[in-house]
Amino acid sequence: MTRIARSRLAAYGLPGLPMAILGLPLFVFLPTFYAEQTGIGLAAVGFILLAARLFDVITDPIVGHLSDRIRGPFRRRALIIAGTPILLVAVEMLFRPGAGVGALHLLFFSALVYLGWTLVSLPYFAWGAELSPHYHERSRISAWREGFVVTGTVVAAAMPAVLGLENDAGASLAALATLFWWLLPLAVLLLILAVPERPGRLPPVAWRHGLLLLRDNRPFRRLVLAWVLNGTANAIPATLFLLFITHVLEAPEHAGPLLLVYFGVGIAALPAWLLLARRLGKHRVWTISMLLASAFFIWVPLLGTGDVAWFYLITVLTGLSLGVDLALPAAMQADVIDQDTAEGGGERAGLFFGLWGMATKLALALAVGISFPLLALAGFSTEGGNSGGALLVLALAYAGLPVLFKLAAMPLVWHFPIDEDAQRALRQRIEAQQASLEMSTAPTGGNP
Repeated sequence: MTRIARSRLAAYGLPGLPMAILGLPLFVFLPTFYAEQTGIGLAAVGFILLAARLFDVITDPIVGHLSDRIRGPFRRRALIIAGTPILLVAVEMLFRPGAGVGALHLLFFSALVYLGWTLVSLPYFAWGAELSPHYHERSRISAWREGFVVTGTVVAAAMPAVLGLENDAGASLAALATLFWWLLPLAVLLLILAVPERPGRLPPVAWRHGLLLLRDNRPFRRLVLAWVLNGTANAIPATLFLLFITHVLEAPEHAGPLLLVYFGVGIAALPAWLLLARRLGKHRVWTISMLLASAFFIWVPLLGTGDVAWFYLITVLTGLSLGVDLALPAAMQADVIDQDTAEGGGERAGLFFGLWGMATKLALALAVGISFPLLALAGFSTEGGNSGGALLVLALAYAGLPVLFKLAAMPLVWHFPIDEDAQRALRQRIEAQQASLEMSTAPTGGNP
């Protein structure tokens, strides 16, 4: 097995850092900021972001399919280059709203951010899936990328506190937008110049046949369902984190340090998880990590005002599983693409990551669309003065619902059918297809 040089892995993984700097405020800070500062209202913000993300779901398979159809060694690069300026402009408008902005501003520019995000991220993930055909090397590629993602999240979490802006959400969003504007173009430039892109070697499949292959791809169906369930489980506490810290623990000053602890532990634990995955397989290790995270997180609804030390302990224990949730499912997605390719689907990494992008955004939409209206129904107010029942609903939504979603995902992942031996057999079939195509298209010799 040929191992990819660390310098190349670093160049590939680096764009994950600015994307994560965007991700944390977009999914954690932004909903609460717009709900509290613009007068739109908690339930309305939830429905607006749900609508924007559902619109974005439509673009994912289109962008993924387009990146597969572009021929030559620039099929992934082309869309990344196109999406970068769209994303930069949309972030500026969404993170620095002027006075008097309302629901239409939030809807339009959040939808535009998601479109730019799709144009950059989907070809980027597909590019990573094509860097190596090897089962464990794919885990290493994903780990480097997600390591930068976690680092970017730590930077986004720490920056408001470092700049003394932890109590000013608007100024924090503006500062993070400025950092994003500097880092994303530099990271994309290094990616384009330093990481080779493998052109497609197999012809694209007709769309009717391609739909049948998707329908019959059992590992894909199992993995995408588990991805939605686990993604929803992770997105709900991310959405409600600031509200829980502020209104249940009554310790908003600990929000930044808690995020730093959580993501720092996630980075530190990832190498150990990768070693374990080489022995047990990616799907088994992912299941174990979900079980452990649920066993620790289920105690959160018992916490109340002043229980910050206990919450730090739970944060450390659940943070151990963070890297697994990020790295191993993405590596398993590349294995599912092999199943499609071996069955005659051509090379459709872009489409598959578009479908997983749909699943990811569906999970994020469900998190906001379920949790915010649920809080509104319980009479919860971001301005404080909440009843014990409203705070209990917040705590149960924050920590109880995620555990239920993870428990539903675990059996799907534990029985995942593609292990190292199965993936090796798939690669042999793919290589035989490629060799046969090359022989059939090679010019014949002989004298005229």
